Amino acid sequence: MSVTAIFIAFAIMLSIMLLGMPIAAIMAFTGIIAGVLAFGWPLVESMGAVIWGVQNENLLTAIPLFILLGELLLRSGIADRMYGALSLWFARLPGGLLHTNIGCCALFSATSGSSVATAATIGTVAMPTLDKRGYDTSKSLGSLAAGGTLGILIPPSVNLLVYGSMAEQSIGQLFVAGIIPGILLTLSFMAYIAFANWGSRNTEDVSVPLAEKIKALTAVVPPMVIFAIVMGSIYLGIATPTESAALGVTTALIFVIAHGRLSIDFLNRCFIQTAKTTGMVLLIITSAFVLNVTLSLTGAAQAMTTWIASLGLSVTALLLVLIVFYLILGMFMDVLSMQVLTIPIAVPVIVAAGIDPIWFGIFVVLMCELGLITPPVGMNLYVVHGVRLDGGPFMDAVKGAVPYVIIMLVFTLLLIAFPDLVLFLPRAMYQ
Repeated sequence: MSVTAIFIAFAIMLSIMLLGMPIAAIMAFTGIIAGVLAFGWPLVESMGAVIWGVQNENLLTAIPLFILLGELLLRSGIADRMYGALSLWFARLPGGLLHTNIGCCALFSATSGSSVATAATIGTVAMPTLDKRGYDTSKSLGSLAAGGTLGILIPPSVNLLVYGSMAEQSIGQLFVAGIIPGILLTLSFMAYIAFANWGSRNTEDVSVPLAEKIKALTAVVPPMVIFAIVMGSIYLGIATPTESAALGVTTALIFVIAHGRLSIDFLNRCFIQTAKTTGMVLLIITSAFVLNVTLSLTGAAQAMTTWIASLGLSVTALLLVLIVFYLILGMFMDVLSMQVLTIPIAVPVIVAAGIDPIWFGIFVVLMCELGLITPPVGMNLYVVHGVRLDGGPFMDAVKGAVPYVIIMLVFTLLLIAFPDLVLFLPRAMYQ
């Protein structure tokens, strides 16, 4: 398969997506039609085995479990209490509650695995308080949208699960690799907020007794305990990622019961939303594997690898090209679509270039994070705009997110310059 044909096929798929066609249908249709043209109907008959194999993949069982974990925490009121507790501790910092937005998003990310869920949950809790206390709407929305992106970087992450499954990489190593970048990116966001608000009048009440602040910290126990159980069980070899997800769900249910929120209606809403989200994710993944079969048999990945190698690009130049590519793609596609469409072709290319696929998994997630806060399809921007109370212009969210886009681009360059920021923990824990 020629490189020109690959680019034409990719452009056609992207054009159809922009018309609003479902990504799963487009990928399955492209994979089947291209397969028939190249190899005839026998290839289509073999697709059944591929679909059966994907649906019986044990690793993918972790996806609905992590989605359910996020739903339990989302609807149990844990986020409300967590926000109140952190607001007491961050009140003295320049920027006040804006730091609380980032801190809560980081903690909630460590259990939910979803950026949209993180942005929606913390945004719903935070916006009434932020408006009441007179915070700039643009800054508030920007911090919530950017903080929400941490949901797919800080483990456990559904998107890292998807990458690991498609790139055939260790989920445990990917989860561990996201810890240091997740913490550093959180601190980078908070450092910017402090700098941008340095010298401004702090409107928060900072006279809360220390004893009350310490008592309030009990609200952050649930997400920290769940994170420790999920990551600890994977690191210690006690459980697989799927089993650790089940342990996380069980622990979350215990906290839900302890807070008196468990009911048939509560579980019904959690299960229905989990089923809807899981169905969408697994349908897209299945379609991606159907397309991957055709790409593999037609030699598309090998052709792209050979073409990239012929350009003579250095590793840094290749990654810079990929940043521009993902940045443009993220303006028009959702995160999951970006992943399943590009991973099958990108991974062989970067492996041939000598780039660690575990490192590249974090790179891809960072690029997907950028897509979440870049218009016109930045999902987190629409989520936080939707929870604002005054119904103001959408550009407020866009304007507030711009500094965080710049921070994330600079942060990505930092990871390119110092790859051990990503690889140190995986190497230390798995070698």
